[in-house]
This record gives sequence, C-alpha cells and structure tokens, in this order.
Amino acid sequence: MKNKNPVWTFFASVKLALFTLFFLATTSIIGTVIPQKETVQWYNEKYGEATANLFQVLAITPDMYSSVWFLSLLGLLCVNLIVCSIDRFPGVWRQITANNLDLSLNRLEKMSPQYSWQANDSRESTASSLKNSLQALGWKTEEQTSEDRTLLFAQKGAMTRTGVYIVHASILVIFAGAIIGSILGFKGMVMLPETRGTDKIQTFDDKAIVNLGFEVRCDRFDIEFYDNGMPKTYRSLLTILENGNIVAGYDRKEIVVNGPLSYKGITFYQSSYEPYQEFLVTITNKNTGLTETAITRYQQQHSLKDSGLRIGIINAKAIGQSVKNMKVWFADDDSEPSLFWLDNGEQATVERKKSSYTISAKQMYATGLQVAKDPGVWMVYIGCGLMILGLIIAFFMSHRRIWLLVHDTPSGKSAILMAGHANKNKGGFEKTFQALVQKINQNQDVLRS
Repeated sequence: MKNKNPVWTFFASVKLALFTLFFLATTSIIGTVIPQKETVQWYNEKYGEATANLFQVLAITPDMYSSVWFLSLLGLLCVNLIVCSIDRFPGVWRQITANNLDLSLNRLEKMSPQYSWQANDSRESTASSLKNSLQALGWKTEEQTSEDRTLLFAQKGAMTRTGVYIVHASILVIFAGAIIGSILGFKGMVMLPETRGTDKIQTFDDKAIVNLGFEVRCDRFDIEFYDNGMPKTYRSLLTILENGNIVAGYDRKEIVVNGPLSYKGITFYQSSYEPYQEFLVTITNKNTGLTETAITRYQQQHSLKDSGLRIGIINAKAIGQSVKNMKVWFADDDSEPSLFWLDNGEQATVERKKSSYTISAKQMYATGLQVAKDPGVWMVYIGCGLMILGLIIAFFMSHRRIWLLVHDTPSGKSAILMAGHANKNKGGFEKTFQALVQKINQNQDVLRS
C-alpha cells in the first residue's frame, strides 16, 4: 500500500508542507530585505567584506531567487502538494460520491443537530410533502423507501470539499507559469532616440541581443518638470512597424510610467530618459505647406535638404541637462537672419520677405524602454484566480447534508426525524438547520390546508 511506503509517507506529510512553507517565507523575507542583483563591490561597501562573502557562500546574493537551494525548496513544495493531493483526494471523492441513503438508524439518531415531530398524515403522504418542501427550498432530494420507513436525503456544497485541492492546483499552475516565463520570456532595456527605431533589445541578465521580430520607433518624447527642475512626468509616442510598414492601430501610441504598450506578447514600459545636446526642429512653410524636420546640434548651423533653409540653436537656458528655452537662428536667401527665443517644445511664426514660417524646436531625448516578454503570465493570472476561488471555497463554504426519516406510528400517524451534518462552520449550519425546520413545517401547514 502506498501509505505504508516511507518515501511516499514523507512526501505526503503535512509537516513537510509546513516546514517548506516556513523556510520559503523566511528566505523570501531575507531576499526582500537584502537587495538583489547588485555588484560585489556594492555588497562589500553596504555590509562589509566578511558579511558580503557570507551572503555569497549562502547564495543569498546576487540573485537568491535563482539559486539552486531556493529552486529546490520550490520543487520540494510542488512534489509535496502533488503527492499529498494524490494521497488524500480519493478519500474526499468517496465522500462526495457516497450513497448517503445507506445510513443506519443508530447513526442517524446520534447526529447533531436534529429535530423530531409528528404529522397527522400517512407516511407516504408526509414523505411526499417533505420532499416537495425541500425541493421548493432549493434542496434536491433523493428517496429510499422500505416496508416500515422512508428516508429522504438532500445536500448542498458537496464539491466544496475540493477547495483545498483547488488551492494546491493553483500553486502548481502559478509555478508552471513562472517556469514558462523564465524559459521562453525575457526582460531587457533599450535607449531609443527620437525619430529612430530598432528591432533588437539587450537583456538584463546575460546581455544577450534579442530580435523582436518587428521594429519599434520613438516618434516623440516629451517631459514636464517641477519648478525645482525635478521631472514631473514624461511620455513617449511609439510606432510599431513590420516590413517597413506601420502596423494598423499602433501609430504614435502614447506610453507613460505605468501605462505600457504591448504588441505580440512583448510589453514596452516607460522607464527612463536621456537628454542629448541635439535639437529636433520642425519648419512649415505656411505658403506652400511644405514641412521639414531636422536634427541639429547645439551651436551648429544646419541646412534643410528640400528648401535650403538654414537654422541653428545658438544659445540655451537649462536646468541641469534639460533645456527650458533656446535662442534660434533662422535664415533664408531673401533677407537677414532672424533671431528669437523659443520655449522648449513650443512654436513661433516667423515672417520673411516672400514666405511665412512656423518653427518649433525641442531638445532631443532618448526614451528608456524596459522591454519584457512573459508568455507564462496568463498562467500566473489563472493560478491566482484559482487560488482566490479555492480559498473562498475552503474557508467560507461547507458541505451541508440533511436527512429526514419518516416512519409509521401505532396511532396511524407518521413520525419524522430530521438530522443534519456540515463538515465546517457547524455553528452557522445549526442556524440554517433551524430555519429549514421552520420553513418545512410552514410548508406542511400550507399543504395540509
């Protein structure tokens, strides 16, 4: 028998589950308190060389959650859950599918709660009345009749006995999703300058280059600052391209912190930014409608290819590395150059002899995108949903059973014994039982009238 096998008994032990959960919880707290994935020098400076060396020997750093011993604890918990479920579930299933009409009178009389009374009708009529009353109250009823008695049985929540096994399954599903994500997924970073695109990113862990299978382009990056120069909010406009063509629905999609963009299972998070000493200028000829965009370096003249116009940023006021406003030099072949100040990201209208121009300029940035692919995330979500469902069933629902024994009395009346049982929340079930007794008696009075 499997329950006599010491190896099977060990892995089916509840004590093993408690032991594993305790150490997983304890080590997870340690891994949260001690920062992960830092450099050796950082740990030496933070905790001292001796303590940092101890952390390395115990594999607490640089990534405890990927260490052999931590993964072994997770594996031990999985094995324990599987064996424990296999060992105990057949007995639970027998309780769910048991023939509850195969019950001795002696056992019925010992049940609590119970209630007995007499009815004026015959046994057959009383049993039929009770059955109709139970079904009217939502209790599906089974019946067994013998020469001297009729036994009725009804139950609710038989499948609630599986709540704990749903929780077991949910943990395994979450682990499976995490494994799939770690094997088939990746996390990386890319600094993407405005107007430029890429189809590759570099992963965090092994610095490998991953081909995305499509191109992501940063069309624009905007940032707002507080008065003290601290960044207030920043956003990027991203476009997804395949084979050089813009993907429908993914043209200039805005992303912000906590507002990512997802495409083909790959998610782009707004993570950081980097200012450049270059400026993105846009010039529109209001007479012809021609619009040209160019990137010009600080204090360098730039000639536009199509119109021959010349522009440059000759001065700038900044807080830190971020430009607040700039002095623009603009010229054509018809008159003297124009000089004017322009706030970063704003536009101005410049009148020339033959044309009128709208000019906008902004400091150029690279948007820092954190890129992640996790094909197992939906399994993790499903597992979390299963866990919530299982916990609700396990803690707040119970298997409730009702028996009604009807037998003849010497006076020609019928005697009724009603008994019930719940595997959990027995106090709550007693209230349900008493309320059910009252409703049954009321229904019987109505039926007799």
